[in-house]
Amino acid sequence: MREAERSHQASAARPPCPPVQTSAQARGVRAPVTSLRAGLRRGRRRALTASPWSRGRDIREQIWDYMESQNLADFPRPVHHRIPNFKGASRAAEHFPRLQAFKMARTIKVNPDAPQKNARFFVLESKKTLLVPTPRLRTGLFNKITPPPGATKDILRKCATSQGVRNYSTPVGLDSKVLVDLVVVGSVAVSEKGWRIGKGEGYADLEYAMMVSMGAVSQGTPVVTIVHDCQVVDIPEALLEDHDLTVDYILTPTRVITTGCERPKPAGIAWSKISCEMLGKMPILRSLRHQEEQAGKDVTLRDGPRSPPGATRSPRDLAPPELGSVPLSSVQIGNLPRDARVSELKRALSALGVAPSRLTWQGPQHGAFLHYRDPAEAQQAIACLQGFRLGANTVRVVLARQQRASDLVGSHTAEPLPDHQPAIAGP
Repeated sequence: MREAERSHQASAARPPCPPVQTSAQARGVRAPVTSLRAGLRRGRRRALTASPWSRGRDIREQIWDYMESQNLADFPRPVHHRIPNFKGASRAAEHFPRLQAFKMARTIKVNPDAPQKNARFFVLESKKTLLVPTPRLRTGLFNKITPPPGATKDILRKCATSQGVRNYSTPVGLDSKVLVDLVVVGSVAVSEKGWRIGKGEGYADLEYAMMVSMGAVSQGTPVVTIVHDCQVVDIPEALLEDHDLTVDYILTPTRVITTGCERPKPAGIAWSKISCEMLGKMPILRSLRHQEEQAGKDVTLRDGPRSPPGATRSPRDLAPPELGSVPLSSVQIGNLPRDARVSELKRALSALGVAPSRLTWQGPQHGAFLHYRDPAEAQQAIACLQGFRLGANTVRVVLARQQRASDLVGSHTAEPLPDHQPAIAGP
């Protein structure tokens, strides 16, 4: 750690972006680095009027443009709309195993982006447990990378690549009780105060929040990012929200920065920031939501079905569906367990934030119709229910086709479900 601190002190006077010799500089024209700083200053002056998302986008675009224009970017290119790989990423990663936090850690989570490839290699070479998030969290939260027995350094380097992550990984379930000692995330921009901007999709923030929910990390778990020197910039505090992840160490090709950041990290999943569409694409997120709902926490989604303030439901809304047809705002679900009860299904739908206006139970057919107020609510419900399991069965979910009375024999309309009124979920 002393070596890292000396590196930080020796480089304290260096500019955030190392000078790049160009013909323009030789003629005494303003350097590209100065132009980048000026652009970022203009972005900060706009901070009082622009939305947080647009302000973050300004900084991202300037970093991406600068790295491309100065030939600092490395494969894959272009770097826009991704965590940028950069020339010198391997030198930046060499600081990683020298951190005291690395030496003490047994299980380390490293993001799957290209700039962190060498960080993943150092974890494997040190015989520590390497966890890598699944792409877009579609199939779970973590994969554990397990090299073959007797793996050489060349094999370990292959395991650390994106292809190796796919070939040598095994899923880690929610019931694994994993404890993560150190977290490595990618960044587009980061400040010496530890404030971070990602590529704008929020996956690193959500991954960390999910780890908090499953008890894998705590406020004391260190977070590291590996970036080029030009990505270390001033970031307005007004950009930060409670669910944004901060970092404790910044590794660049020329220095190690200990941020001393005191801003709290996310305390859990902010369900009010989660859309129904996101929930529908991430089965593990649905599982965590169910667990937290069972624990009595507020798990209301950002865009869950709701009534406008002060709205009342008309008798027509509460009436059972006509047996002549099922409206296009209805969803048909099937493959329910044989012993499923309508009350059990209703509780599950409420937990997912897709409680319908009415429910038509079809016990003998192991299915049900969910009736919503409009097609948009029905489509939201379909997105949220993809991969939904009730008991041991994965439920089939489709938009209901027009039905005739004979198709509904043996069904009955359950009492209307209460409106699912959302409340603001804390982080």
